[in-house]
Amino acid sequence: MSSAKDIFKLHQAQTFPFPSCLEIESAKGSYIYDVNGKSYLDFVAGVSANTIGHSNPIITNDVKEQLEKYTHVMVYGEYVQSPQYKLAQLLADNLPESLSTTYFVNSGTEAIEGAMKLAKRATGRAEIISCKDSYHGSTQGALSIMGNEDHKAKYRPLLPHCNQIIFNDENSLDRITKKTAAVVIELIQGGTGFITITNDFLKKVRERCNETGTLLIFDEIQTCYGRLGTLFGFEKYDIIPDILCIAKGMGAGMPIGAFISSWELMNLLTFEPKLGHITTFGGHPVNCAASLACLEYLLNSDIMKEVDKKEQLFRTYLSHPKIKEIKGNGLMLSLEFRNEELAKKVVEQSLENGLILFYFLFTKTAIRITPPLTISEEEIIKGCEIIKEILEA
Repeated sequence: MSSAKDIFKLHQAQTFPFPSCLEIESAKGSYIYDVNGKSYLDFVAGVSANTIGHSNPIITNDVKEQLEKYTHVMVYGEYVQSPQYKLAQLLADNLPESLSTTYFVNSGTEAIEGAMKLAKRATGRAEIISCKDSYHGSTQGALSIMGNEDHKAKYRPLLPHCNQIIFNDENSLDRITKKTAAVVIELIQGGTGFITITNDFLKKVRERCNETGTLLIFDEIQTCYGRLGTLFGFEKYDIIPDILCIAKGMGAGMPIGAFISSWELMNLLTFEPKLGHITTFGGHPVNCAASLACLEYLLNSDIMKEVDKKEQLFRTYLSHPKIKEIKGNGLMLSLEFRNEELAKKVVEQSLENGLILFYFLFTKTAIRITPPLTISEEEIIKGCEIIKEILEA
């Protein structure tokens, strides 16, 4: 009989030539356990998705309760379902008035797709501008605004009228014109080593969009739900987008995304044509129940207030001459090494030593650290010591 790994490689579509093939048995808190009972401290959290840890009863209890009531009952937007409208209301209560209306989808890339459509519908313009080295998803529209040509070349032709500015370069902002429907921007560039905003760049983008009548879309797929220490990353910059895209951590391990804007803008998807944006499983009640439970926990606990302290703990305990730089913000950190070989060795050896780290899409010299927000100080120190032991060896 074929092994589980053989079946996995033969019958499940692969995205990477050398997957780790860790065979999972269970996961709890900050740990993942394989079929042999070995534990792995998780510094990745499903790539920023497991916001409050694995198998958190806060999430699983509400998921089970919703499962016992009903799962999917109708295509999105037709029936009134309490997990959806309660989540939409709580989001509105914690967002600016101009971000009052939410369209729930299944993932981050779907949120981006919906936001792009809404921007074109609202402005009547065709051009979408993103940033060099940006990542917004892998579907055709999201891929069209990806900022890395190596990942796009084999899939062309893609959407026309997709152009780029340079992240943190105000001299490129004149590329935003009255022909531009929207600018899509990450608050931290997620594919290239967690590059952060500098020199009031976000403010200058907002000003340029105001001048040209261009909608500003924030891709907060990774930065939402407390990852930077605030519920949404834009709160750190006091700049409000016209459309907000969220996903990953908002589901606390369940698949959900959303694009959010004003009622006036979102209502444009209702008429001319009707059903201007459609999804069958978007806003799935089970996933909305998980997201609502996570959001309520974040708002009613001190967990987001602890993010800055935990970030500093990482920075303190990962001070090492072989780590060139620690980039990022909050619990969205990147370790930059001097070469690709060292980064690869750290990830591979860490897995052997019971610590899960992960790579970036566009840079080979850095590794990501995005643990659950609920990770303890002791667990942070333990993981950092594993990394430093590898570097010393």
